[in-house]
Amino acid sequence: MPTVREATLDLLRELGMTTIFGNPGSTELPFLRDLPEDFRYVLALQEASALSMAEGYARGTGGAALVNLHTAPGLGNAMGALVTAYHNKTPLVVTAGQQHRGHLALEPLLSGRLVELARPYVKRSHEPARAEDVPHELLRAYHTARQQPSGPVFLSIPMDDWEAEAAAPEVREVSYRTAPDPDALRRAAAVLREAARPAIVAGPGVARSGAFSEVVALAERLRAEVWQDGVAALAGFPQSHPLFRGVLPLAQRLVAEALAPYDAVLVLGAPAFTYYPYLPGEVVREGTALVQITEDPEEAARAPAGTGIVGDVGLAAEGLLGLLPEEPGRPAPPPGDPLPAPEPSSPMSVDYVMHTIAELLPEGAVLADESTSSKPVLYRRVRADEPLGHLTSAAGGLGFAMPAAVGLGLALPDRKAVCVIGDGSSMYSIQSLWTAARYGVGVAVVVINNRGYSILKSFRDLMGLGENVPGLDLPGIDIVQIARGFGCDGERVEEPDELPQALKRAFSSETPYLVDVLVDTAVPRMAR
Repeated sequence: MPTVREATLDLLRELGMTTIFGNPGSTELPFLRDLPEDFRYVLALQEASALSMAEGYARGTGGAALVNLHTAPGLGNAMGALVTAYHNKTPLVVTAGQQHRGHLALEPLLSGRLVELARPYVKRSHEPARAEDVPHELLRAYHTARQQPSGPVFLSIPMDDWEAEAAAPEVREVSYRTAPDPDALRRAAAVLREAARPAIVAGPGVARSGAFSEVVALAERLRAEVWQDGVAALAGFPQSHPLFRGVLPLAQRLVAEALAPYDAVLVLGAPAFTYYPYLPGEVVREGTALVQITEDPEEAARAPAGTGIVGDVGLAAEGLLGLLPEEPGRPAPPPGDPLPAPEPSSPMSVDYVMHTIAELLPEGAVLADESTSSKPVLYRRVRADEPLGHLTSAAGGLGFAMPAAVGLGLALPDRKAVCVIGDGSSMYSIQSLWTAARYGVGVAVVVINNRGYSILKSFRDLMGLGENVPGLDLPGIDIVQIARGFGCDGERVEEPDELPQALKRAFSSETPYLVDVLVDTAVPRMAR
């Protein structure tokens, strides 16, 4: 009979999970020793970076990715990234080495309550009762991670389990899609048919279900204007399409105002709705019908208004197309006004930087975004026309985008991986540049450097707290020198005439390249 380790390696091969992201520790060494040549171990210098790289890799490959963390301290380091993966609904199998079973009762050094630590932000958290259960539990974790709504699953594995005997589990096919209630779809179609001016709010669930083209067809059939959810982990609609109107604001009153012109709103694969500052108001204006379709029952249950339908967004879009007339009997809405090109200035405006990025971004580029205070400008200027055109954290935390871009580059070596990030955000995971250099990932990193936590300054001003709040400025950081210390070349740009050539160098480089762009430090005004 094979050992647990041998059975696990065979299982991972059959599942196509031969790339492992991690930062090793003593309790993981029994698994990692003599790793077969057909496996690739991607070393990150910090556990949060390992997990976010795995998330980018999972999104790039379209499958589940494997992460190996170091017991309780390593899992603790990765918890912020795990929160992001949970909110992003990214399928990950996250493992950590537990101490030897022989003295777990004595709570030795590096033992820990790993299952309890991970549980709030995974779909399932478990430590096998017996060593021989490990391969079966890994297979269960894989299927659970991919089942809708997808997300991370955690497994704690005692370090002595690997040498026990275990039978290899049978890898069976599991369907992950759940069809929506057909009667509920018929009622939703009736609402949309009768509407004079419908709108669609597209979220990352559209991308997760592979329904990009179906939702485009649905919007065109309805002649509906399309908005994106306020913080979408993946783009849900091609943003260069003439029906696209922009990204919803992140406050209740402002969302209601944006959707006020419509008498029916169809939310696809998104919450109804995502809020950040507390600005109370109506969910939608009186007389507006709200229908939400999501693969996540919790997302449907917590919606404050409207009708909820739970099921695969792609299947729902197909079903609605079959229930709607080819001619909706309403005129197509006029296209939105084009954005004028911004003028160059010194110091540069964020608007000018984002406009220049959009002009020079290589065709087919995949983009991870953590520009934070600059995100609204990025959304206006850098239009995503496929799901990975914008990959971001739906949890709102920092430290995700740079390692996620590295994971995207590893998964999609024929497409340019780009990270647009703030200077404050870059400090959370800049060590991921070492992994990019070590594994030959030509990721381009563009730092929007306003020398501080500008998003917090915006919030400070919104709350009327005055300027005497500590910790919001970041002077004296040489990001280019830090990047070079990790093996990543780069340059600082201070004048607008230097920016295009610097971006071209970054976008054409076959090795990681960082451009540190100094921008105007004026605090953006948060919408009220």
